[in-house]
Amino acid sequence: MDHLPAALERAGNEESWAMADAVSRVLKNSEELRSWRRHLLSACIKGLVAMYSSSKDESKQEVERSMLLRLEELLCVVEEVDSDDWCNLVKTGLKYRYRDETFLKVLNVAIKLLYKKESSLSQ
Repeated sequence: MDHLPAALERAGNEESWAMADAVSRVLKNSEELRSWRRHLLSACIKGLVAMYSSSKDESKQEVERSMLLRLEELLCVVEEVDSDDWCNLVKTGLKYRYRDETFLKVLNVAIKLLYKKESSLSQ
């Protein structure tokens, strides 16, 4: 469990995400769930940045789409993100996927969630 988030950061690692989902189900009523989800959120963001940087064309659209939907889901639950991770995602995403409708949709949702008045990023 401790090593799984690092494995998730590698681009296109769907098998590890299936395992992460299983761990999340096990932790469902645990105090560790919030921390686990924060690790997953960070790994998801780093995975997307790695995907965008390594695949400047949009050849892995379905994998990217599933990661973006996972990112949106995690953001809705966690509602906070590391500012360095966030900046890297926005910068890399806008550089390589500024035309991608799914990326822009998730970015819009994320901005609304993360920049509420009570959010640390809004300051």
